[in-house]
Order: sequence, then structure tokens, then C-alpha cells
Amino acid sequence: MSNLDRQAALSVCGGRGFVVAEPVRELLSPRTVRLGESTEVRRLLPNLGRRMVGAWAFVDHYGPDDIADEPGMQVPPHPHMGLQTVSWLHQGEVLHRDSTGSLATIRPRELGLMTSGRAISHSEESPRSHARYLHGAQLWVALPDAHRRVDPRFEHHPDLPAVTAPGLTATVILGTLDGTTSPGTAYTPIVGADITLSDGADVRLPLDRDFEYAVLAMSGEAVVDGVPVLPGSMLYLGCGRTELALRAESDAALMLLGGEPFEEELIMFWNWIGRSQEEIAEARRDWMEGTRFGEVKGYDGAPLPAPELPPVPLKPRGRVR
Repeated sequence: MSNLDRQAALSVCGGRGFVVAEPVRELLSPRTVRLGESTEVRRLLPNLGRRMVGAWAFVDHYGPDDIADEPGMQVPPHPHMGLQTVSWLHQGEVLHRDSTGSLATIRPRELGLMTSGRAISHSEESPRSHARYLHGAQLWVALPDAHRRVDPRFEHHPDLPAVTAPGLTATVILGTLDGTTSPGTAYTPIVGADITLSDGADVRLPLDRDFEYAVLAMSGEAVVDGVPVLPGSMLYLGCGRTELALRAESDAALMLLGGEPFEEELIMFWNWIGRSQEEIAEARRDWMEGTRFGEVKGYDGAPLPAPELPPVPLKPRGRVR
């Protein structure tokens, strides 16, 4: 998923200095962003109050949108580096193309995982013949320094393992939850899980005390650790938890995001994650000159131009504003 904000700003995130090292309940409100002609997303990370949860550095929630008579998602070719993109759907389909030659249609509860490494470009679009509704989340995972220049690759995992309990199914998207591990490639201690709750479910989900966590509400009415969480909002939970209380007041769906707090400070600008302003400037030049990031073949349209870099120097501010 691209960040299409033409007023993109440099920001620094990561580092352990601002990790909440104890359980908290910090409700994050989204910022509305237009994505293409017909898709509006709710951006939860980076947020005015918090930039990362573990290695999770970017979270958009969109839909459910009625796109029966619309083109749906239409994101032209754009570049990435230093991160993984995670495509996750509850309704609809997304056609993925990238500069490694990958072509895949991602459907509900299937993992589309793209590791950009040193450089990749891709496009995302609703197929010409598509389902009426589009609903899902797009997320980025920051790559640690030791792996941020790996070869680019795309993984499509239609079948994922799950943790179950009465009234709960937790599909493990990335990393490990309660001893169950996703087949998706992970480069840091991390977890991403899609949780479905039946109406009336009242359960406790095992957690890792050393991870920090957040819960994104996708649909329905749920209470997370005593806090009602509405669809499109996210509850940051801090660290130090061994379990999480979940209660459903209707059929509900959540996403659990967590991981060890990310130690490195990162610079995130547009669709790139780097370590210096010079590195970001080099990536912008390479993209605009048509080098390094490759070509997305088969997409009917021009690639996205990169926004201008801001004239002011970067001022590090850590994990929170």
C-alpha cells in the first residue's frame, strides 16, 4: 500500500526511549487519508501520539466500502525500501504486481507479504471484475539494519495457522502467538493476528510480557481490557502483559499487533524507511530517474511521482511526538 500524501513529511521513529514499559490503555484516533479516486483510509500509524508498535510502523484501515459501481482500489506503481508490506482483507480482492515479476490476487484472510529489502516497486488494484465490498488493512513492518538490504521478494500464503478458544479464532498472520507460528518471513520478534470473536465471547488471550501490543478494531462491538474499541480505532496496550481480556458484545473482528520494541531509530518518508536523510534523498532520485526500483509490468497507467523533500532538516523526535 502506498502513502499517497503529497505533503509527506520526514519523521524519525523507533528507539526504546518512549516505549511504555507497563500495561496502559491508550486509545488512538485515526486520521482520514484519500487513497486514489475511490478509497478512503483511516491511518492509525504513524499517529499524532505514537509512531510504532514493535516493528509495526504503518497501519491503514479501510472499508467496508461499496465499490460495486466503482473501480475500487487503484494504486499505481510506487517504490518501497527498508520495510515489509502486509496486505490483509476481510472482504474483496486486491491484485498485486511487483518489479520482481510477482502477480497474485489476494483474497480475504490470505497473507500478501512483500519484503522490499533494498528496493522494489509494486501496484495494487481491485480486479476489473470484483466483489461488491472492500474491507481490510494495509500495514508496514520495519526491517532491522541487518536485513534491510535483503533481496526483494513476495510471499502469498492462502492458508494460515490459528489459535482457538471458545468463541475465539486467532489467525496468525505474522510471527508467533501462543506457540503457533505464521509461515510468513519475519525479521524481528513480532506478532500479527486476526481475531474473530463470537457474540458473547469472554476470553483471555496469552501474550508475551516482553512485547508491546496494540489492538485494531476491524468490525463489530468489542471490549479490550475493559475499553470499548470502535471499528477503525486502535488501542495501544504497552508492555508487561501476559494475557489480554477480550469480550464481544456482537460478532466482532480485531487485529492484534505486537513485538519487541524496535531499538533502532528510523527515518520514514513517503514509501521508504531509511536511516538518514541522505539515504532518503538518494532513494527519491533513483525512483524519479527510473533506476534501482525496477519496473512493474502489466499495470495500465503511469507510476506515481515522489513528493518533494521538505526544505527543513530532520529533527529526531523518537517513537512518540
